[in-house]
Amino acid sequence: MSYTQESVWQACDTAQVLTTEQQALEAAHTVAALAITEAAHRDRERIYPLEALALFSRSGLGSISVPREFGGGGLSYRTVADVFRIISAADPSLGQIPQNHFGIIQYLRDEGTLKQQKALFAKVVAGQRFGNGGPEKNTRHTREIAARLHRHGDALRLTGEKFYSTGALFAHIVVTTALDEQGKAQMAFIARPAEGLNIVDDWSGMGQRTTASGTVHLQGVEVDPRWLIAVPPTDKPSLRGPVSQLIQAAIDAGIARGAFDEGCRFIREQSRPWIDAGVERNADDGQLQADVGRVYVELKAAEALLRRAATLLDGIDATQLDAATAARASIAVAEAKVLTTTIALKASEKLLEWGGSRATLAKHGLDRHWRNARTHTLHDPVRWKYHAIGHYYLNGVYPLRHAWI
Repeated sequence: MSYTQESVWQACDTAQVLTTEQQALEAAHTVAALAITEAAHRDRERIYPLEALALFSRSGLGSISVPREFGGGGLSYRTVADVFRIISAADPSLGQIPQNHFGIIQYLRDEGTLKQQKALFAKVVAGQRFGNGGPEKNTRHTREIAARLHRHGDALRLTGEKFYSTGALFAHIVVTTALDEQGKAQMAFIARPAEGLNIVDDWSGMGQRTTASGTVHLQGVEVDPRWLIAVPPTDKPSLRGPVSQLIQAAIDAGIARGAFDEGCRFIREQSRPWIDAGVERNADDGQLQADVGRVYVELKAAEALLRRAATLLDGIDATQLDAATAARASIAVAEAKVLTTTIALKASEKLLEWGGSRATLAKHGLDRHWRNARTHTLHDPVRWKYHAIGHYYLNGVYPLRHAWI
């Protein structure tokens, strides 16, 4: 797929700063209105949502979680979740592209030095985007690190190969992990363009088709030591996992809402009633009405748990964070993610059932909702959410600390 640096990086010139929830939600609705117009076409042809992504950054949405002392919006986690939910209802690929940008902002808030925070947050406020260098391409699991930092003369260089690199292709700064010469994990911030850094869109997933979540090749890429942040021990209390998972859940909630709303429109405007229903319009079928009602209740329940989890995160004093509080945050978000996963899959499948055979026609593109739901909900298996929740309430065992819980 072809692209230019100018089109990918066009959000770099200027950006607003949004300091109220109303401003952020209005901006999110504006981005969503632009994104939804060609969402089915972009999915079918694998066309990047570059115009909407540029608007996302120019409007100031990329800095809403940057603390105000660093020039950002300093807005709540609930607002962040609502922004992702609104945009993902229109185009979840667009919603997923900046998900790691916000996870990295949280990582900087938790682990960065004051100098690092000032320097890097200033770039975010100016409209630049972080992109995920991804986990390793060929290791046993996502937490195993094969990439290496090594000295080459006076320079510090990074070599490795990463995958699932959502956001990297569209990023001004690629962020990835590697082991230093002492075997300690470091998170490196690499400004683009950088010699030896090559990003390839070889993502071929059936859903989330325009996220470019492919491979990052790093061959002796020079790293500024000032832009290295040590990965903390796994037992250190952190909000990185809950915040990352809150955004994942918000994307799934958006997928569910988008599928539900388009399903209802299709019932009213396109589908035919079943012959035994004895009605003129499919929307007047009592059986169908009841089914829509059941799905809607489940959707509202998922959205309510998402808001509850975000509100809990907003109530935490990060300076007083301990293991018990971090665990409570992870569990609250896990509870929400169980329901957002379930309803994203259910609503996206039900809309095809409600619309009948004609709902499967390629010209409508309705299958994209289920493909997106099935693909994105595989990010971290919901069975492990159930496990974490049950183990916590039954045995008082805190979940492990990482970006997936």
